[in-house]
Amino acid sequence: MRYLPHTPADIKAMLDKIGVPSLDALFAEIPGELRVQDELDLPPPLSEPELIRHLQGIASLNANPSDYSLFLGAGAYHHFVPSVVEEVIGREEFYTAYTPYQPELSQGTLQATYEYQTLICQLTGMEVANASLYDGASAVSEAALMACRILQRRRILASSALHPDYLAVLRTYLSHLRIDLEIIPWVQGEGITSLAEAERRLDPEVAALILPSPNFLGCLEEGAPFADLAHAQGALVIAVVAEATSLGILKPPGEWGADIVAGEGQSFGNPLNFGGPYLGIFATKEKFVRQMPGRLVGRTTDTQGRPGFVLALGTREQHIRREKATSNICTNEALCALAAAVHLCLLGPQGLHQLALLNLQKAHYAKQQIAALSGFQLPFSAPTYNEFVVRLPRPAKKINQRLMGQGIIGGLNLGRFFPEMKDYSLFCVTEMNTKEQIDRLVSSLDELARGGE
Repeated sequence: MRYLPHTPADIKAMLDKIGVPSLDALFAEIPGELRVQDELDLPPPLSEPELIRHLQGIASLNANPSDYSLFLGAGAYHHFVPSVVEEVIGREEFYTAYTPYQPELSQGTLQATYEYQTLICQLTGMEVANASLYDGASAVSEAALMACRILQRRRILASSALHPDYLAVLRTYLSHLRIDLEIIPWVQGEGITSLAEAERRLDPEVAALILPSPNFLGCLEEGAPFADLAHAQGALVIAVVAEATSLGILKPPGEWGADIVAGEGQSFGNPLNFGGPYLGIFATKEKFVRQMPGRLVGRTTDTQGRPGFVLALGTREQHIRREKATSNICTNEALCALAAAVHLCLLGPQGLHQLALLNLQKAHYAKQQIAALSGFQLPFSAPTYNEFVVRLPRPAKKINQRLMGQGIIGGLNLGRFFPEMKDYSLFCVTEMNTKEQIDRLVSSLDELARGGE
């Protein structure tokens, strides 16, 4: 039986409210070839035992991940997740992605979220953090909208070295609100955002400058000069951190002038999971807190002076402000946030620093070994963290196919996003890669470059 909660009259009233004549017109922006025109051609239903056998057959086709060496990053990072993380988040009082709708009855859940917010503030050097967003891409987009609300401006500048998927989501958000997005190119040969071009484009109409570091090319940006330029025009700076372990050794964005920090927290306590669910990090200065999207857990005391936790400034569409809400995000990622908090507490400041150094040192070793091979080049001179770009002697797609046959998942083929870079690959090395795996990658690349299979 189909579940249709809205009557034709309900649908017409909603369409009239937004000024759209029909449902077909509402979805007109979706290309016709992507829209289902007929009923889905589905097989007949299965009994439960039949369905289980069917799914087991599909699962048996999967390769064993432990049989492969992984050198792919680009926004999703393979880090070790201690077993205690799963043990804690698997407890029945925590095992949900939601903060409660009767929050004050769930003090443990609220305290866990409060601790997560505190850790994010310490990590980013900011004053307040929310209870998480969907992922890094939506966090960046929400940061841009927040900047526009604060300054009442309608132009955003973003580095071309921002993750292409983040840029795609950002374009979608801004285009529907008629906010202009301009892209600042990276400097050829360096791999970092052009400071001169940023200075040329910044003016009193710009709401925010979006700067990633490490950026999509793996390069580290110097944020302070960009912050100075943006602030001179009254604009805000949005720092984007897609690889959060880098904050174990890099200066926190709050210390070099960022006004908002948005990014991805998957690196802490959350496995790759074939691309999700992930964890959107969002932190800012206290003076902007009423424009911050999502939920915020606060610490207070009851009438007897005992500590307690509450949802504070929950300006979402499901709460009392509704259409005046700062965001239309419908939930957060509380379970992923808890996993990140547990992992960060296990590491502590020194452990996080050592983890970051491991990533830095192993990636540097791999980069130097690959660069020493005949026909391989490092196209960018800027320092990197645990990712780096290599120009290959053959198309990246072909090399990755052959590496896969040897049990190696190679780097990201940059031609996927930049057609002129089909011979370039973005490699990632984390603490999970052993020296033996790195040496085997180097040896395989050398063999493939010489024409071997």
